[in-house]
Amino acid sequence: MKLHVGCAMWTHPAWPVRKGLRSYASWCNAVEGNTTFYATPAASTIASWVEQTAPDFRFLLKMPKAITHERRLGDVAGLVRSFLDTIEPLGERVHALWVQLPASFGPPDLGALAAFLRRMPRDRRLAVEVRHPAFFEHPQRLEQVLGDVGAEWVVFDTTVLFGAPPIGPAEEEAWQKKPRLPRRSHALTAHPVVRYIGRDDDAHTVSGWQHWLDAVVGWLREGRSPTVFVHTPDNAQALVLARRFHDEVRARLPEVEPLPAPLASGPLTLF
Repeated sequence: MKLHVGCAMWTHPAWPVRKGLRSYASWCNAVEGNTTFYATPAASTIASWVEQTAPDFRFLLKMPKAITHERRLGDVAGLVRSFLDTIEPLGERVHALWVQLPASFGPPDLGALAAFLRRMPRDRRLAVEVRHPAFFEHPQRLEQVLGDVGAEWVVFDTTVLFGAPPIGPAEEEAWQKKPRLPRRSHALTAHPVVRYIGRDDDAHTVSGWQHWLDAVVGWLREGRSPTVFVHTPDNAQALVLARRFHDEVRARLPEVEPLPAPLASGPLTLF
Protein backbone atom coordinates (compact mmCIF):
# COMPACT_ATOMS: atom_id res chain seq x y z
CA MET A 1 0.00 0.00 0.00
CA LYS A 2 1.56 3.26 -1.16
CA LEU A 3 0.17 6.69 -2.00
CA HIS A 4 1.95 8.93 -4.48
CA VAL A 5 0.91 12.54 -5.02
CA GLY A 6 2.20 15.24 -7.31
CA CYS A 7 1.62 18.00 -9.81
CA ALA A 8 1.72 18.57 -13.55
CA MET A 9 5.21 20.09 -13.41
CA TRP A 10 8.07 20.47 -10.96
CA THR A 11 8.69 24.21 -11.27
CA HIS A 12 6.36 27.19 -11.03
CA PRO A 13 7.13 30.89 -10.35
CA ALA A 14 4.84 30.87 -7.28
CA TRP A 15 6.48 27.83 -5.65
CA PRO A 16 9.33 27.87 -3.09
CA VAL A 17 11.23 25.39 -5.27
CA ARG A 18 14.49 26.90 -6.40
CA LYS A 19 16.54 23.79 -7.10
CA GLY A 20 14.33 22.26 -9.76
CA LEU A 21 13.35 18.63 -9.53
CA ARG A 22 15.48 17.98 -6.43
CA SER A 23 13.50 20.49 -4.37
CA TYR A 24 10.18 19.42 -5.85
CA ALA A 25 10.90 15.80 -4.93
CA SER A 26 11.11 16.81 -1.28
CA TRP A 27 7.55 18.15 -1.47
CA CYS A 28 5.88 15.44 -3.55
CA ASN A 29 6.78 11.88 -4.46
CA ALA A 30 5.45 11.84 -8.05
CA VAL A 31 5.18 14.11 -11.08
CA GLU A 32 3.50 14.08 -14.46
CA GLY A 33 6.13 13.79 -17.17
CA ASN A 34 4.43 16.04 -19.69
CA THR A 35 7.65 17.20 -21.36
CA THR A 36 8.21 13.79 -22.94
CA PHE A 37 5.08 14.34 -25.04
CA TYR A 38 6.93 16.96 -27.08
CA ALA A 39 10.29 15.23 -27.44
CA THR A 40 12.23 12.26 -26.12
CA PRO A 41 14.67 13.64 -23.53
CA ALA A 42 18.41 13.51 -23.99
CA ALA A 43 20.29 10.82 -22.10
CA SER A 44 21.91 13.53 -19.96
CA THR A 45 18.47 14.79 -18.95
CA ILE A 46 17.40 11.33 -17.82
CA ALA A 47 20.63 10.97 -15.85
CA SER A 48 19.87 14.28 -14.13
CA TRP A 49 16.37 13.11 -13.20
CA VAL A 50 17.84 9.96 -11.66
CA GLU A 51 20.41 11.94 -9.71
CA GLN A 52 17.83 14.38 -8.31
CA THR A 53 15.25 11.85 -7.10
CA ALA A 54 15.06 9.03 -4.61
CA PRO A 55 14.40 5.48 -5.88
CA ASP A 56 10.80 5.61 -4.63
CA PHE A 57 9.99 8.80 -6.57
CA ARG A 58 7.65 8.19 -9.51
CA PHE A 59 7.29 9.70 -12.99
CA LEU A 60 4.11 9.21 -15.02
CA LEU A 61 5.81 9.58 -18.40
CA LYS A 62 3.67 10.69 -21.31
CA MET A 63 4.56 8.93 -24.53
CA PRO A 64 5.70 11.21 -27.37
CA LYS A 65 3.02 12.79 -29.55
CA ALA A 66 4.69 11.30 -32.64
CA ILE A 67 3.47 7.94 -31.32
CA THR A 68 0.04 8.81 -29.93
CA HIS A 69 -1.17 11.77 -31.98
CA GLU A 70 0.74 11.89 -35.25
CA ARG A 71 0.92 8.17 -36.08
CA ARG A 72 -2.03 7.25 -33.81
CA LEU A 73 -0.21 4.13 -32.53
CA GLY A 74 0.46 2.71 -35.99
CA ASP A 75 3.92 1.87 -37.37
CA VAL A 76 5.65 3.13 -34.22
CA ALA A 77 7.93 0.25 -33.21
CA GLY A 78 11.12 2.23 -33.82
CA LEU A 79 9.86 5.31 -32.00
CA VAL A 80 8.72 3.25 -29.03
CA ARG A 81 12.03 1.39 -28.83
CA SER A 82 13.99 4.64 -28.91
CA PHE A 83 11.84 6.12 -26.15
CA LEU A 84 12.08 3.05 -23.94
CA ASP A 85 15.85 2.80 -24.40
CA THR A 86 16.26 6.46 -23.41
CA ILE A 87 14.20 6.24 -20.22
CA GLU A 88 15.66 2.87 -19.15
CA PRO A 89 17.99 4.42 -16.51
CA LEU A 90 14.93 5.66 -14.59
CA GLY A 91 14.09 2.05 -13.80
CA GLU A 92 11.33 1.72 -11.20
CA ARG A 93 10.97 5.50 -11.03
CA VAL A 94 8.74 5.17 -14.11
CA HIS A 95 5.36 4.62 -12.51
CA ALA A 96 3.76 3.93 -15.90
CA LEU A 97 3.96 4.73 -19.57
CA TRP A 98 1.15 7.25 -20.06
CA VAL A 99 -0.63 6.80 -23.38
CA GLN A 100 -2.70 9.97 -23.72
CA LEU A 101 -4.86 9.75 -26.84
CA PRO A 102 -6.42 12.63 -28.79
CA ALA A 103 -10.12 13.40 -28.51
CA SER A 104 -10.60 12.15 -32.07
CA PHE A 105 -9.38 8.67 -31.08
CA GLY A 106 -12.66 6.84 -30.55
CA PRO A 107 -14.16 3.34 -30.33
CA PRO A 108 -13.46 2.58 -34.04
CA ASP A 109 -9.74 2.91 -33.18
CA LEU A 110 -9.78 0.32 -30.40
CA GLY A 111 -8.14 -2.26 -32.67
CA ALA A 112 -5.11 -0.02 -33.06
CA LEU A 113 -4.93 0.53 -29.30
CA ALA A 114 -5.24 -3.19 -28.56
CA ALA A 115 -2.47 -4.07 -31.04
CA PHE A 116 -0.22 -1.34 -29.66
CA LEU A 117 -0.68 -2.42 -26.05
CA ARG A 118 -0.05 -6.07 -26.86
CA ARG A 119 3.31 -5.14 -28.41
CA MET A 120 4.48 -3.18 -25.37
CA PRO A 121 6.99 -4.86 -23.03
CA ARG A 122 5.35 -6.68 -20.15
CA ASP A 123 7.78 -5.25 -17.60
CA ARG A 124 6.37 -1.74 -18.09
CA ARG A 125 3.13 -0.64 -16.46
CA LEU A 126 0.71 1.04 -18.90
CA ALA A 127 -1.82 3.79 -18.24
CA VAL A 128 -4.18 4.99 -20.99
CA GLU A 129 -6.07 8.28 -21.05
CA VAL A 130 -8.92 8.73 -23.52
CA ARG A 131 -10.99 11.81 -24.26
CA HIS A 132 -13.59 10.65 -26.77
CA PRO A 133 -17.04 10.91 -25.10
CA ALA A 134 -18.21 7.57 -26.52
CA PHE A 135 -15.77 5.68 -24.29
CA PHE A 136 -17.54 7.04 -21.22
CA GLU A 137 -21.00 6.20 -22.54
CA HIS A 138 -20.07 2.57 -23.21
CA PRO A 139 -16.86 1.78 -21.30
CA GLN A 140 -16.98 -2.01 -21.46
CA ARG A 141 -15.02 -2.50 -24.69
CA LEU A 142 -12.20 -0.21 -23.63
CA GLU A 143 -12.09 -1.81 -20.19
CA GLN A 144 -11.74 -5.20 -21.88
CA VAL A 145 -8.87 -4.00 -24.08
CA LEU A 146 -7.07 -2.52 -21.07
CA GLY A 147 -7.80 -5.49 -18.86
CA ASP A 148 -6.31 -7.91 -21.39
CA VAL A 149 -2.87 -6.39 -20.81
CA GLY A 150 -3.26 -5.15 -17.24
CA ALA A 151 -3.35 -1.47 -18.21
CA GLU A 152 -5.01 1.25 -16.15
CA TRP A 153 -7.56 3.83 -17.37
CA VAL A 154 -6.20 7.25 -16.34
CA VAL A 155 -8.86 9.45 -14.76
CA PHE A 156 -8.85 13.13 -15.70
CA ASP A 157 -11.53 14.70 -13.52
CA THR A 158 -12.62 18.18 -14.63
CA THR A 159 -16.08 18.13 -13.03
CA VAL A 160 -15.13 20.66 -10.34
CA LEU A 161 -13.54 22.95 -12.93
CA PHE A 162 -16.74 22.97 -14.97
CA GLY A 163 -19.04 23.06 -11.96
CA ALA A 164 -19.34 26.86 -12.01
CA PRO A 165 -18.52 29.63 -14.53
CA PRO A 166 -14.83 30.55 -14.75
CA ILE A 167 -13.39 33.37 -12.68
CA GLY A 168 -10.23 34.96 -14.01
CA PRO A 169 -8.12 34.38 -17.14
CA ALA A 170 -6.54 31.08 -16.04
CA GLU A 171 -9.92 29.47 -15.40
CA GLU A 172 -11.29 30.88 -18.67
CA GLU A 173 -8.36 29.35 -20.56
CA ALA A 174 -8.85 26.02 -18.79
CA TRP A 175 -12.52 26.06 -19.79
CA GLN A 176 -11.46 26.45 -23.42
CA LYS A 177 -8.76 23.75 -23.40
CA LYS A 178 -9.71 21.04 -20.91
CA PRO A 179 -12.07 18.19 -21.82
CA ARG A 180 -15.55 18.18 -20.30
CA LEU A 181 -16.13 14.51 -19.55
CA PRO A 182 -18.02 12.48 -16.95
CA ARG A 183 -16.22 11.60 -13.77
CA ARG A 184 -15.08 8.00 -13.73
CA SER A 185 -13.64 6.40 -10.60
CA HIS A 186 -13.45 2.67 -11.28
CA ALA A 187 -9.94 1.27 -10.84
CA LEU A 188 -8.89 -1.53 -13.20
CA THR A 189 -5.56 -2.37 -11.57
CA ALA A 190 -3.65 -2.16 -8.30
CA HIS A 191 -2.22 1.21 -9.42
CA PRO A 192 -5.04 3.65 -10.25
CA VAL A 193 -4.07 7.11 -11.54
CA VAL A 194 -6.16 10.24 -10.90
CA ARG A 195 -5.55 13.64 -12.49
CA TYR A 196 -7.80 16.04 -10.60
CA ILE A 197 -8.23 19.66 -11.65
CA GLY A 198 -9.87 22.05 -9.23
CA ARG A 199 -10.25 25.82 -9.26
CA ASP A 200 -7.96 28.73 -8.48
CA ASP A 201 -9.87 29.21 -5.24
CA ASP A 202 -8.08 26.81 -2.90
CA ALA A 203 -11.06 26.16 -0.65
CA HIS A 204 -13.12 25.21 -3.69
CA THR A 205 -10.42 22.79 -4.83
CA VAL A 206 -10.25 21.15 -1.39
CA SER A 207 -14.01 20.80 -1.05
CA GLY A 208 -14.17 19.39 -4.56
CA TRP A 209 -11.71 16.57 -3.93
CA GLN A 210 -13.80 14.89 -1.23
CA HIS A 211 -14.93 12.29 -3.78
CA TRP A 212 -11.31 11.40 -4.44
CA LEU A 213 -10.41 11.41 -0.78
CA ASP A 214 -13.06 8.74 -0.22
CA ALA A 215 -12.01 6.79 -3.32
CA VAL A 216 -8.30 6.85 -2.50
CA VAL A 217 -8.86 5.78 1.10
CA GLY A 218 -11.02 2.95 -0.19
CA TRP A 219 -8.38 1.86 -2.71
CA LEU A 220 -5.66 1.89 -0.08
CA ARG A 221 -7.77 -0.23 2.24
CA GLU A 222 -8.17 -2.69 -0.63
CA GLY A 223 -4.38 -2.91 -0.94
CA ARG A 224 -4.08 -0.74 -4.05
CA SER A 225 -1.39 1.93 -4.48
CA PRO A 226 -2.98 5.00 -6.14
CA THR A 227 -1.29 8.05 -7.59
CA VAL A 228 -3.07 11.41 -7.48
CA PHE A 229 -2.02 14.54 -9.36
CA VAL A 230 -3.55 17.84 -8.22
CA HIS A 231 -4.04 20.57 -10.81
CA THR A 232 -5.56 24.03 -10.68
CA PRO A 233 -5.94 26.34 -13.67
CA ASP A 234 -2.99 28.53 -12.65
CA ASN A 235 -1.25 25.81 -10.54
CA ALA A 236 0.05 28.48 -8.15
CA GLN A 237 -0.96 26.44 -5.08
CA ALA A 238 -0.88 22.97 -6.63
CA LEU A 239 2.31 21.97 -4.81
CA VAL A 240 0.98 22.59 -1.32
CA LEU A 241 -2.46 21.30 -2.28
CA ALA A 242 -0.95 17.97 -3.32
CA ARG A 243 0.73 17.68 0.09
CA ARG A 244 -2.52 18.62 1.78
CA PHE A 245 -4.36 15.87 -0.08
CA HIS A 246 -1.76 13.39 1.15
CA ASP A 247 -2.14 14.72 4.70
CA GLU A 248 -5.91 14.34 4.57
CA VAL A 249 -5.55 10.73 3.46
CA ARG A 250 -3.10 10.05 6.30
CA ALA A 251 -5.54 11.60 8.78
CA ARG A 252 -7.86 8.73 7.90
CA LEU A 253 -5.15 6.10 7.37
CA PRO A 254 -2.16 6.90 9.63
CA GLU A 255 -0.35 3.82 8.36
CA VAL A 256 0.24 5.57 5.02
CA GLU A 257 3.90 6.57 4.81
CA PRO A 258 4.41 10.34 5.29
CA LEU A 259 5.94 12.54 2.64
CA PRO A 260 9.51 13.81 3.15
CA ALA A 261 10.14 17.12 4.88
CA PRO A 262 10.24 19.78 2.14
CA LEU A 263 13.36 21.72 1.23
CA ALA A 264 11.72 25.15 1.35
CA SER A 265 13.37 28.28 0.01
CA GLY A 266 10.48 30.63 0.63
CA PRO A 267 7.01 30.76 2.18
CA LEU A 268 4.14 28.83 0.68
CA THR A 269 0.95 28.53 2.71
CA LEU A 270 -2.53 27.41 1.79
CA PHE A 271 -4.65 29.59 4.05
